[in-house]
Amino acid sequence: MKTPALLLALVTLATAAHAADPIKVGEFACLTGKDATFGQSQHKGILLALEEINAAGGVLGRPVEVISEDNQSKSGESATVAKKLLSRDKVVAILGEVTSGRSLEVAPLAQGAKIPMIATGATNAKVTQTGNYVFRVCFIDDFQGVVMAKFANEDLKAKKVATLVSVSSAYSVGLAKVFKETFVAAGGTVVAEQKFNEGDKDFRAQLTAIKASGAEAIFVPGYYQEAALVARQARSLGLTMPLFGGDGWESEQLLKIGGDALNGTFYSTHFTPENKDPAVVEFVKKFKARWGNETPDAYAALGYDALKVLADAIKRVGGTEGPKLRDALAATKDFSGASGVTTLDKNRNASKPATIITVKDGKLSFFKAVAP
Repeated sequence: MKTPALLLALVTLATAAHAADPIKVGEFACLTGKDATFGQSQHKGILLALEEINAAGGVLGRPVEVISEDNQSKSGESATVAKKLLSRDKVVAILGEVTSGRSLEVAPLAQGAKIPMIATGATNAKVTQTGNYVFRVCFIDDFQGVVMAKFANEDLKAKKVATLVSVSSAYSVGLAKVFKETFVAAGGTVVAEQKFNEGDKDFRAQLTAIKASGAEAIFVPGYYQEAALVARQARSLGLTMPLFGGDGWESEQLLKIGGDALNGTFYSTHFTPENKDPAVVEFVKKFKARWGNETPDAYAALGYDALKVLADAIKRVGGTEGPKLRDALAATKDFSGASGVTTLDKNRNASKPATIITVKDGKLSFFKAVAP
């Protein structure tokens, strides 16, 4: 028979052991495949945040463990890895993804499991419309499309614009829709609407049609691989007008693929390492120290902020139970991070400024910031 003192000691040991159990957080990302720079940036940002959190004693006295899964940039794979994270790994939340299409695969699964999901760079409005357990730390295309329409009108002084849209991408289609509506409402004309599919490499037929349309600028709301190839082929066909796009252009590979053809192009994004805000300066310094002097991009900053926002919510609610954690995340307000100040609105979207980047003399350069 165990004595009361021994029983108390055993309970104390069990409680201490439980308190030290890691808080498991899932991450899904395109770590390999055609969009790998997106996922690798998100992952590096999350790892930096993880190391800082655990070095400071973890959350609620428990270490945080991030279980990362690679969707290989493939359609359907995100749902497969998310089911593993939710059912087998029993994560308390899921972080990801950068792309809207793959985020839309996982959002209904997280919603059904009542486990919060925090998208990093997924800007399509439908992502958080999936349900009240789905959040994001970036702005949405309803804002980004308006920003770029005004930019075309006011900064480029373009009255006739062509669009080149990836019809197989929820991100590209959604962003193009908002852009067109806003641009036309302001008196502009979309003189050509050309289409392509993800993975296409030859855009000369579409660009030839655009050349004949009299367009003064071309809006390319796609990802960096296609945007860079479009720029090269446009210049080779003698199209000298500005090309511009959205945050899908954000990648260290953009300039490597596009080269000098990208001079005079523009894109909107969530972050610039040129920002002199003390929080951003500190983040850039820490990121470079951790990752071999690599300069962080927007998706590194958003990945970092996603885990930090989650840790903050866990601390505020004092636990990891799904419904309570959901409520704490929904109440996130004025959280200062690497990508700016995060306040989640009633639709669980972050309201943040857009940063417009230009390519000049083969280098990325800050052009302007546009507030919501």
